[in-house]
Amino acid sequence: MASTLLDAHHAACAARDAGANALAPEAVVLIRNHYRGALARGETDNHGDRSSLAHDAHTLIRRIRREEDMILRFVVDLTVPFSNNQAERDVRPVKVQQRTSGGCWRTLAGLVDFAVVQSYLSTATKWGLDTLDVLERLFTTGPWLPPAAEPG
Repeated sequence: MASTLLDAHHAACAARDAGANALAPEAVVLIRNHYRGALARGETDNHGDRSSLAHDAHTLIRRIRREEDMILRFVVDLTVPFSNNQAERDVRPVKVQQRTSGGCWRTLAGLVDFAVVQSYLSTATKWGLDTLDVLERLFTTGPWLPPAAEPG
């Protein structure tokens, strides 16, 4: 399954780099066939095994089969990223703060303030700026703001 998904990722990247809006329909069909074949191999490899590991594998296979369209969305829509790593990185500071504060926020206002600061720092980082420099600038010369979008 991993090699199937990585091959699909490379095909999507190549199409995106070539300026295409989508993969060729034949390529999408081929990727889906390989995906389904990997699921079938997983079922065959675990057939008849009654261990808890095999049960977990069957549960995962059912879930991956059910969510095929969502998992392969990056193949059909080239604007969708291959992984959700960026979304997970954006949520991680909130989860760390939650764990270190006993799992709760004292006030809703405190949560809002934390979210505003995290959003500010995340945006600055995505623009290639150092977070410490941005914070220093915030308290000395005023907030850094990304450039305004030009009218389309």
